Formats: sequence, C-alpha cells, structure tokens
Amino acid sequence: MDNKSRKVVITYGTFDLFHIGHLNLLKRAKELGDYLIVGVSTDEFNEIKGKKTIIPYSHRAEIVANIKCVDLVIPEYCWEQKINDIKKYNVDVFVMGNDWKGKFDFLKEYCEVVYLDRTKDISTTQLKQTLKSLSVSKFEIIKAIEILEQLKRDLD
Repeated sequence: MDNKSRKVVITYGTFDLFHIGHLNLLKRAKELGDYLIVGVSTDEFNEIKGKKTIIPYSHRAEIVANIKCVDLVIPEYCWEQKINDIKKYNVDVFVMGNDWKGKFDFLKEYCEVVYLDRTKDISTTQLKQTLKSLSVSKFEIIKAIEILEQLKRDLD
C-alpha cells in the first residue's frame, strides 16, 4: 500500500502503567485506518502538565512501540506540536479518549477528530491509587520492571 492510499491515524497519551484500557484505545484507533502513530508524552512534558509518572518515558515508549497495532511511536514534547505532526505525517484521523471530548475540535480543520469511549472500570489514576494503598514504593516498582525486562531479554 503506498503512502497516498493509506489512512493515517494519530493519538497521544502518557501510557503510564500500561493497562487494558490503553490497549483497547490503541486497537480501536488502528481500526479507523491503516497506519497508527502514537505520541507518547515525555517526562518533561508530563512535568509541565503537572503529571507524575511512575514509568520513565523510554520504557513507556518501548512498551507502546511493541504493541502489534502500533506502527510508529513519536515523543510528545508539547501541546502545540499536534498541528505540525498532523501535517508532517499526513494524518487523516486524530483520536483521543472521550475524557478529552471537545478539547481538540480545533484540529477538525486539518483532519477528522474522533473521541473514543474509555474502557469501563480501569484508569491509570485508579491503578496509582491502588498502588499507594498497597504501600509499594516507586523504587520497588522500577526494580520489578527491570527484572521483567531482564527476563524478556533472557527469553528473546
């Protein structure tokens, strides 16, 4: 399929503590086109947004890049880059979760804008609250991730 005939979809997110809701969003976004680009928020951009992430950007980007339906991962540095990304990648459809409904309607002059329903009963915020209540330290979580990554390398 050549670049002119493929339908390009783009979405953005932090994707901290990757969960089934993230996967569902990405799969449904891919169903809207042929090529899915995912902008993963950098740690610096999350600081600007007032968000604290548990998983560092490089790990989050690697996780998203290894999802079967994702074709390209790009860093999301700032709010303003979306118009440039839409133009640069010839995007046909911009997708976000419906918790952002209306916030990106200004992009409709560049491409179709779609807000998808969130997966019921799951969110990163909810997971973070559960982790807090379990008193698991950030260090312990990072150590567990490092062990899992080593296991993955050993199995590859």
